[in-house]
Amino acid sequence: MPEEKPDKKVEKKPTDMSIDTAVCEVLSNCEGVVETAFDRAISIRPCPIGAEGACCKHCAMGPCRLVAKTTRGVCGATRATVAARNFARAVAAGAAAHSDHGRGMAFALLAVAKGETEGFRIRDEAKVHAVAGYMGIKSEGRPIMDVAREIAETALGEFGKQTGELIYLKRATPARQELWRKEKIAPRGIDREVVEVMHRTHMGVDQDAENILDQTLRASMTDGWGGSMLATDITDILFGTPTPLQSQVNLGVLKDDEVNLVVHGHEPTLSEMIVAASTDPELLEYAKSKGANGINLAGICCTANEVLMRHGIPPAGNFLSQELAIATGAVEAMIVDVQCIMQSLAEVATHFHTKVITTSPKAKIEGATHMEYDEHHAYQSAKDIVRVAIDNYPNRGAAKIPGPKPDEALIAGFSHEYIRYMQGGLYRGSFRPLNDAVAAGRIRGLAGVVGCNNARVAQDAPTVQIIRELIKNDVLVVVTGCAATGAAKYGYLQPEFMDHAGAGLREVCEAIGIPPVVHVGSCVDNSRILTILTECATEGGLGDDISDLPAVGICPEYMSEKALSIGSYFAASGAYVLFGLPSPVSNSPEVVDLIQNGWNARFGGGIEFEPDIDALIAKVFTRIDAKREALGLAEYDAARFGESGDRQMEEMLETLDKGGSLNVYSVSR
Repeated sequence: MPEEKPDKKVEKKPTDMSIDTAVCEVLSNCEGVVETAFDRAISIRPCPIGAEGACCKHCAMGPCRLVAKTTRGVCGATRATVAARNFARAVAAGAAAHSDHGRGMAFALLAVAKGETEGFRIRDEAKVHAVAGYMGIKSEGRPIMDVAREIAETALGEFGKQTGELIYLKRATPARQELWRKEKIAPRGIDREVVEVMHRTHMGVDQDAENILDQTLRASMTDGWGGSMLATDITDILFGTPTPLQSQVNLGVLKDDEVNLVVHGHEPTLSEMIVAASTDPELLEYAKSKGANGINLAGICCTANEVLMRHGIPPAGNFLSQELAIATGAVEAMIVDVQCIMQSLAEVATHFHTKVITTSPKAKIEGATHMEYDEHHAYQSAKDIVRVAIDNYPNRGAAKIPGPKPDEALIAGFSHEYIRYMQGGLYRGSFRPLNDAVAAGRIRGLAGVVGCNNARVAQDAPTVQIIRELIKNDVLVVVTGCAATGAAKYGYLQPEFMDHAGAGLREVCEAIGIPPVVHVGSCVDNSRILTILTECATEGGLGDDISDLPAVGICPEYMSEKALSIGSYFAASGAYVLFGLPSPVSNSPEVVDLIQNGWNARFGGGIEFEPDIDALIAKVFTRIDAKREALGLAEYDAARFGESGDRQMEEMLETLDKGGSLNVYSVSR
């Protein structure tokens, strides 16, 4: 085989790689010293064959490249079959990751209910009763631990179930449940559907693209309506259902005079105990004995969102910031568990004093320190890890921490329960005010902006551009995952950001008391968005199913296979989902059409890949407006609603401050 010629060196400045000024500052410091994902994205050209879904490596007669005039592999598999297989396996991997997270949470709840672990307790008894209701478990008059144990055992049973349906499917609208049964995609058991994808995509099994993709949807639903929804509910039971709180975000949250610990990954059982250990009086005194003024905790990725939503622990950044947190030189330990953790962390850490500590038997990293987290001795495990970080504090050299900026404050913690509560209080809470605002046109529509960072595009740029245009045009946005952290870095999660919203949306935000961009959690908490959309559909006035709503899902910077699983289960649930990168199945026009138009015709939702962000935004508005028209709602008119009451009050107060008279009739309209 001839030696491949290296690509011409591409020169990029930090500002080409990220719009985050803190990231750019650290990247400049790393130049020529520390290699990061940003550097590798420049030097490593993505495989053009694999990028389009044109490569089949499912047997040893290949790999087969179905490009140019080659339309079939050695076995005869067509481009459509190969693209569908590749897409299905990616979705199955994503569903497996989220569902295994849910399995871990169920085991944790079972251990708590049986009294077999330390440090954990049930923090939300009301959620125990709510979840028992979803599962058909009698809870009234029973000891809470007995109910919790039955919930945990029922949840674990969902993984090995072989027949019937997942128990949480009944939380969908009646119309959606019937559609799933009619189209034969209602999942039976979580593990069964993922295993079946792997079987069907083995050489010589399922060789009909549409049939493969039906099983893909079925497997994805074990994520959204299975593992993720279970993870969200059980996490709320154990650690509390989130309510709004204030925090900060970005690399500037690291402290130059305290022990800095960064938790990174996805499973909250570890991070919750690290939060507790970081405030332990004994460990705080120990930190002072090493010369530190305290212990500072920050997060990366979805672990950051979990501890942010419940404790206000600040995120140090999203996915592409993980290496750069270490590169500040200020982090004593980065504590990781599973998912989205770059192997390069251990290499980056060799240039600094940071210890990268792996904690899961599923996820070891060569060169890292492994301290296995034992949930049965959770608090002691966490204390041992924090002590290692404290011992490392004297080894810190000169740190370069980017300064925090005023726009890096945020408000997070909007669970679907709280969103319902804030629209009517404890006894009259509902989604009626939101539905009424959509019907009246104050809110044009709803959008979920979710997902990852991808080093092939400027960090946060697509996410920020999309959100800004949506709220300017009166679309209420909910965010999760790394997209949520990206939005927070630029002030988008502050109530004051409603100044950038359209007049109608601003009016609603003022009345309810929310920012126009609402943080609802981590990536498993996309299940909260399913719940919100379902409640909007069942409330009345906007149709009777998610597919009727003027709503879209957007994943601007997708990187992970989990994002494809999320997009697929939203499509199966009736939502149209737009991804902001090129299609991974573009080698097969048939598969492109099936997941975009075929799914939309059958399920009322689909998946489209649109790397042109301006075009993506236009498609969002087209979809929302078409749904408004189908519902018979008034055509959206940005000029229908004038300046909000708060803005008029601000003008009056400004006039008064300048010595003018307080005449309400003189205020501009």
